[in-house]
Amino acid sequence: MPRRPASPLPALALVGTLAACDGRPTAVVEREPAARGRDARAAASVTVVMSALENPRQLEFGPDGALYVAEAGRPTSSGACVPGVPAGSTCWSGTGAVSRLDRGTQARILDGLPSVYNATTLDVTGPHDIGFRDGVGIISIGFGTAPALRAGLGPAATGLAALHTFTVGGEVRRVLDLVPLELANPDGQDANTNPYGLLAEPARLLVTDAGGNFIASFESQRSGTVAAVLPPLPNPPGTVPPIPVSQAVPTEIERGPDGALYASQLGGFPFATGVTSIVRIVPGSAPQPFRTGFTAVTDFDFAPDGTLYVLQYASGFSPPPGGPGFLPNTGSVVRVATDGTRTTLTTGLDRPTGLVVGPDGAVYVANKGVTAGGGEVLRIVP
Repeated sequence: MPRRPASPLPALALVGTLAACDGRPTAVVEREPAARGRDARAAASVTVVMSALENPRQLEFGPDGALYVAEAGRPTSSGACVPGVPAGSTCWSGTGAVSRLDRGTQARILDGLPSVYNATTLDVTGPHDIGFRDGVGIISIGFGTAPALRAGLGPAATGLAALHTFTVGGEVRRVLDLVPLELANPDGQDANTNPYGLLAEPARLLVTDAGGNFIASFESQRSGTVAAVLPPLPNPPGTVPPIPVSQAVPTEIERGPDGALYASQLGGFPFATGVTSIVRIVPGSAPQPFRTGFTAVTDFDFAPDGTLYVLQYASGFSPPPGGPGFLPNTGSVVRVATDGTRTTLTTGLDRPTGLVVGPDGAVYVANKGVTAGGGEVLRIVP
């Protein structure tokens, strides 16, 4: 097994965790150990507001106030296959989609977007994140393998490892390509491109390449630059197997209340507990840890008051064949106050992949993020 997954979430597929689980998220508010002498639990509201999603990933509120969700697609083949990473073959699917929740009504507004899946693991990669600029939607679409292999999937595959604009009316156009950046191999490790988290700003677009371990910046529609490279993560003594460092695997990029950029890390194999961070990125300096001690972070967001919400994919990883891989039904949302105080809002999530703070102050989470046809969005109100 490689040091990192081909796409940020679905190393899970490599370890046989794609089967649906029956656990339900637990709505609790649980403070960190320093506060356990007081009442550590209180009722929280968790409501399913979207369902039947196809491998949902990240989500965003649009300028119209509606909630948009990127769906990676289904593990069904409709075209060519190329050698896969880390196992099996990567096959064209073309089942990526975008769904919208508008005033309580759920509808799929885009379908047939570029996507691929691993024929052995059934891991699906496609639309990963959504942003908006000047009223226009933007989608990051991943790939999750060596960029040189993209051409073998046919002409439509140029839509992989790229950014696309879209309209609610169904017009989709590829505008930016990340393959040239990864061909230069900024992190000096294995060639792998997988655009994931997206931040749309007035002057530029920022994207996390979860395969290449870097942040890409596009200030025009012609070419991009590498804004930052995330270094490997040291593993603690006793990590099994004994791998000294893991790749960072950046999953989301956000502008913080202080104006700096912040990125989250999923980390790579063997996914040691507590080694990932939210890192702070400023021009001219190496990324620095901001909030540490997390496990397999897939997304995060800042509330208007500076509160940080962090989404953890699982509480740990037990390597196969003896273990299940990522521990099922152990995902969680952690709230970090501006003074650093941590509160676990919700536990028992099933491989959650996206989080956004809504205009209503609630936290919206894409749950069952690697489940074809069974994904959902939860609204969490502490």
